[in-house]
Amino acid sequence: MIQFLLNRELRTEHALDPNVTVLNYLREHVGKSGTKEGCASGDCGACTVVVGELDGERVRYRTLNSCLTFVSSLHGKQLITVEDLKHQGKLHSVQQAMVDCHGSQCGFCTPGFVMSLFALQKNSSGFDKADTMEALAGNLCRCTGYRPIIDAAEQACCQKQPDQFDSAEAQTVTQLKSIAPRETAELNSGDKRCLLPLTVADLADIYAANPEARLLAGGTDLALEVTQFHRELPVMIYVGHIEAMKRVDVTAESIEIGAATALSDCYAALAQDYPDFGELLHRFASLQIRNQGTLGGNIGNASPIGDAPPLLIALGAQIALRRGSESRTLPIEDYFLDYKVTARQEAEFIEKIIVPRHQGNQAFRAYKVSKRLDDDISAVCAAFNLVVEDGVVQSARVAFGGMAAIPKRAAACESALQGSAWYPDVVERACAALAEDFTPLSDFRASKEYRLLIAQNLLRKFFLEMQAPEVATRVTAYV
Repeated sequence: MIQFLLNRELRTEHALDPNVTVLNYLREHVGKSGTKEGCASGDCGACTVVVGELDGERVRYRTLNSCLTFVSSLHGKQLITVEDLKHQGKLHSVQQAMVDCHGSQCGFCTPGFVMSLFALQKNSSGFDKADTMEALAGNLCRCTGYRPIIDAAEQACCQKQPDQFDSAEAQTVTQLKSIAPRETAELNSGDKRCLLPLTVADLADIYAANPEARLLAGGTDLALEVTQFHRELPVMIYVGHIEAMKRVDVTAESIEIGAATALSDCYAALAQDYPDFGELLHRFASLQIRNQGTLGGNIGNASPIGDAPPLLIALGAQIALRRGSESRTLPIEDYFLDYKVTARQEAEFIEKIIVPRHQGNQAFRAYKVSKRLDDDISAVCAAFNLVVEDGVVQSARVAFGGMAAIPKRAAACESALQGSAWYPDVVERACAALAEDFTPLSDFRASKEYRLLIAQNLLRKFFLEMQAPEVATRVTAYV
């Protein structure tokens, strides 16, 4: 049984198919058709909803793609849809702003934009152009330019007024506390089930008993098996209620990030030590995806074009793996064996990611090359981590995504740099060595020749930035 709030209404589901997405639940089970399906892959934002979760004595609101969210992940939370915004016959201020600023044409994408604006308004104290662009980057409109929608965001944020959600917040907090998970829950439709443990130990036991289960964290990749490939997932284990796996602990030596931590919750700690990591996270898909997708999931799905693994490899990060009562720590570069093949054993899961803290003499840069700036997958992702003292490269860690079947270190390139003077001719030798490290493939994102040239040019870019940071362009490369 799972319980959640649909706006203020308590919903209890005993036998619902756990493969049902929030989008289909809204449209087919409760008759709320305002939330639209545009792509069923988290790319367009037409299905955007807002989920409220307890944050102390307040409710924290976040946007999600309902097409990639399984209903089981709503357990203990509040779901808000576009139908819930109008109150006592009056449009919500974000809806009125869209009307006043002519932000809608055909209207199909409008509910998703409205929900993104609603969350933006809730989480802001005024209008900020950068925050607005981030909030709306995951919403696509195929009719109009975005200027009137940005105007609507400015009006909604500058003329922010208390609404029914503010006045009911205390009651909502009480309701959420009353349905907060207190033991392992299960959503079971007979032939399919999803288990929802609360502790790491419970997860280890449940996974050991059900090694065929698929682990569900954010689900932004896993859900595609249902929505795009029309497969059924007989057994899932949702890890989003395990608080120990959602923590970010910063010590003098490391940043430890629980594997179930949402990407948007990783940003502050990583950006403080490694600004380029933070910059790349801002370009990781969309805000809806970052609010839901996890760092552990980005590693666990072993995609060769995952954005985080090359950076973590270059930083010498490790992952803590657990199986039953046994734990082990593995350098992240050793986790990836071949395309979609990892060192993870049966019923073993990633518990946390351990990132070394920045050292004063360490130079770290990361670059993502994609066909568009926002909400796109890498053609090439590069990370460089060098220590240069007295003009000599003392240590070099270079890693790429999109250049091989796995995210991978560039061993020959590192060897060409290590112990050599930090001069242009050495950089050119290291660029040539990249052809020994990688034989990239051609696909619809980039040709193999383009990928190799881009990888070499990013190393040259890194060198120029290191030599003259005051004049080098620090905008992340994209095409």
